[in-house]
Formats: sequence, C-alpha cells, structure tokens
Amino acid sequence: MPLRVAVVTESFLPSLNGVTNSVVRVLESLKADGHDALVLAPTSNSAEFLGFKVIRISRFYVKQFAVALPHLRLEAILREFNPDVVHVAAPFAFGRQAIRVAHRMGVPAIAIYQTDIAGYAQRYGLPGLRPIIDRMIGAIHRRATVNLAPTAEGADYLRKIGAKGVAVWGRGVDLEAYNPQKRELVASTGYRKRLGAHDHIIVGFVGRLAAEKQVERLAELFGIPNVSFLIVGDGPERENLKKLFRYQKVEFTGRLVGPELANAYASMDIFVHCGTEETFGQTIQEAQASGLPVVAPARGGPRFIIRSGHNGFLVNPDEPNAYRQVVIELINNPELRKTIGSNARTGVIDKSWSSNNAQLFDHYLNAIKIKNEDRVA
Repeated sequence: MPLRVAVVTESFLPSLNGVTNSVVRVLESLKADGHDALVLAPTSNSAEFLGFKVIRISRFYVKQFAVALPHLRLEAILREFNPDVVHVAAPFAFGRQAIRVAHRMGVPAIAIYQTDIAGYAQRYGLPGLRPIIDRMIGAIHRRATVNLAPTAEGADYLRKIGAKGVAVWGRGVDLEAYNPQKRELVASTGYRKRLGAHDHIIVGFVGRLAAEKQVERLAELFGIPNVSFLIVGDGPERENLKKLFRYQKVEFTGRLVGPELANAYASMDIFVHCGTEETFGQTIQEAQASGLPVVAPARGGPRFIIRSGHNGFLVNPDEPNAYRQVVIELINNPELRKTIGSNARTGVIDKSWSSNNAQLFDHYLNAIKIKNEDRVA
C-alpha cells in the first residue's frame, strides 16, 4: 500500500550528520518502494530531492548547531499534502510544532529520537540545562503516536520522560559501499601513499570535528611508533586539532561522502571513536562494515554496537590512556586485528538500509493502526 509520508527533520542536506544520513536513506527507500514524500527541513538548498518536494525552513544557530524555527504555514502545508503519517527526525522546536499539528489533523506522528541534546548542553558548559531539556524532550515525545530510539538505552530514556509507543529502531549501513574487499584496492594508493605510510598502522576517525566528539583524545596515541592518522570530517574544532596534531604524520581530509568516504575507511587499519554522547554511532557501524577493528568508549550508543573483545573494544573513557593500551595491543597483534575486523563485518551483514527501513515501514503501519483505534475509541 503506497503511503504519503511527510518527513519533518531538524537537519538535512547539505549538512552531513547522523540525522541527515538516516533521513536521506529513509527517502531513498520511500522512493524505491513507490511511496510519496514531502520534506520540510532547515538546511536544504534544493527545492526537490529524489523527485520529492523540499520546503526550506528558517533556522538560527546555537553553538554551531542549526535550530529550525516553527513555520507559520506548517499546518496549511501538511493539510495540502494530506499525509498518512508524519515522520519527525530528531524533534526539537520545529519537530514539536509538527507533532502538534499532526495531532490536530488526526494523523499519526512518529518521532525519531537521535540526538542527546542534554548531553551536548553539558559538553558545551551548560549542565544546569539538563532538567529543563529533559522536560522539553518529554513534552515533545509524549504527543507522538510512536517513538523510536536507536538503542535500548535510548528507549528507556524516552519511557522515563513519559513517551508512549516506544520501540527500538536502529540504523542501517551501506554494505556495498563499506566493504573489506576495498582494502586491497587502496593498499598502496590514496591516503596511505600520501601519508607515506606503507609500513605504518593508520588510525582513523570519521565525524564532525566538534567538542562533543572529543577527537583530542587521540593525542593518547602520540608517540606510538609507526602510527599515522587519518582524520575525516570538518567542524569548529578543525584548526585546534590541526595544531594539536602538527608534529604527527596526519591527513585532515575535510568532509567526505560516497566513494571517497568508503576509500578513506578502506585505507585505515584501526578506527577509534572517542565521543561519549552518541545515541548510536553510525560511523562505528560503517567502520565495522569496512572490516575494521573499532575502539570506542563504553558510554552511550557504542555499547549496543560493540561486543568488547569480539567485534571491537570498549574502553572506560575516564581512565587515562585507555585508548592507547587497546590500540597498542591491536598494533602488536595483526591476527587480532584481522579477527576483530572479520567479526565486525559479520555482525552488520543483516543491517542493510533496505532491511532496516522495512522495519520502519512496519512502525508506520503500526502508528496508523494506533491512530485509527484512537478514533474508534
């Protein structure tokens, strides 16, 4: 049954982040399966995407983050489109408005919890805002018909703040783009050649270069013999990080997408992620699909992606040199790197975006059923 889906998102192209990535993948699936969609987003620079109409929403910035403003004509726009379901990605001010409008229209709203806003506030020196933010997030999600979180921890948080219809919906990964077979193709070219790192171990990171990602923790690895660094991404901390790494063998690639990003993963030997406020960790899953051993903190989303010692390693981020100890172990044991990387790839084989979004479609149908039952009651 073809559906009409209004996708309301707090982030969209050209901005690249976890929210944008999942929204793009959802739209690709909707297109492939013959559904219709309308996109309302604060950062789009195009009037259409994949043939779907995109309506650009005004925004302002807080600490480098775009915040979408409520739209005066949102209800009129949604009524004209007449959606079967409203998909709200990472709702905040604009998403809250969309959920309320959907409620008035009698249309089910699915709210996707993706960003630990309270955790980010603490990271940016505003810890006192946490209770206020929790109340705001609770008020937003309590009005949604169905609430989806990427992990069991996120689902527990939503239930704690009063959300209903809570379920876990993870994230998919492009198994063709991120593939261990590409490692042989780039073994002696590309980044390894530019770094002059033919005999080096390349430690990589992919993500936004911002305070909450804690990329500076990679400094724990300085001084380990024959290690080079590949830092993929851009953001407000880029210049500070370049100064920090100025005496290291390193390449800052800037933001990469598509085949260039896949080649960057294929050039790495070990992937290290240091951020402790992740609700999921999409780049971790991409690294795993690429057959890389991953080292990440035992906080937040990584705990639900990594079985420490099997398909990666989890470390206590409060311990000094925690990352260094595990990376040295991986460097000194090539067979361990190979085994962990192989297990990582095997662990994501059933997490393609097509299978992941098939689950999302089931949640759409469930939300429609719940709303219809509410009308009868």
